[in-house]
Amino acid sequence: MQRQITAGFISAFIAIACSASESAGGKFTATQSCEAYASFAKRSNPGQAQVLAGTAYTVREINKVDYDWLRVEVPGAEPSLRWVQRSCGTPALAEPAARAAAGGNAGGESCSIANQQDSYVLAITWQPGFCEHVPYNGKKPECDAMNSGTLEAKTLSLHGLWPNKKECGTRYGGCEGPAFALTKETVDKIAPWMPNFYFERTFGAYEWNKHGKCQALPPDEYFVKAVSAVRVVNDSEVGKIVLGSAGKSFRVGEFFERVKARYGDQVAASITLVCTQHKYLQEIRVALPRDFSTGGELPQLVGTAAAAAPREIGCDDEVYVEAAGRN
Repeated sequence: MQRQITAGFISAFIAIACSASESAGGKFTATQSCEAYASFAKRSNPGQAQVLAGTAYTVREINKVDYDWLRVEVPGAEPSLRWVQRSCGTPALAEPAARAAAGGNAGGESCSIANQQDSYVLAITWQPGFCEHVPYNGKKPECDAMNSGTLEAKTLSLHGLWPNKKECGTRYGGCEGPAFALTKETVDKIAPWMPNFYFERTFGAYEWNKHGKCQALPPDEYFVKAVSAVRVVNDSEVGKIVLGSAGKSFRVGEFFERVKARYGDQVAASITLVCTQHKYLQEIRVALPRDFSTGGELPQLVGTAAAAAPREIGCDDEVYVEAAGRN
């Protein structure tokens, strides 16, 4: 009898543990553009749907075992319910899912306290790759201008400078801080490197509210320093590879070998390539220490930053660097 009860209990436990998901509510705000899968186990993605950086999506489910995937509503996708990796953005789940997923601390207060960062991630966009292959749905005027040929892609662009806190991972953000406001002088300085500023302030405000408030610099200094860091990367071997490959492709291994040969293991290990549709370069991320300097070249910028992992996200071996304009 005891054996039967134990066996029944184990069977029930396995059935619960293997349950694919549990209902959830709330919002998921994408901090990068990621594939939205009909089935994350099979990596099936009918229509090549994606969630768009800066857009909030309604959450319907989370995968129950370790909560590394969320099922969200993606307007226009068929089917509209899609699975997205948790690391792609910031979830704000309603109880009870948020409390269970956070181990009993639904608020995650320690991950929203300013000036607790131990490092940074510099997220740099290759704008043509984003504009050509991410469904921005008319919400990015810089992409419309680039596709029409009125705006050229001559440099790498700033996506964001993200304070990082090891125990929070991608959940460090949403801190209390000064309101978003920039002088005209600052806007003029950063617009060539963050071209959304040629047209509006929407994306800059989003990046400030999500990330900028979690560090001590005021908005003007924060964005100028972020752009200064992008300029260092743009003028480095990394920028030479990307800009020199526009309209062509490079291999991931060759990219890192060139960076390693020029700057050594420390710098090469600090970089992550991000692709869309497994092929097109969308972003370059560089791990930076808490007190990074923009006054030198790439090795001085990277300093003693911990290695980034992985070295690529969503990229096949060959990466295509989209040229600006419609092809």
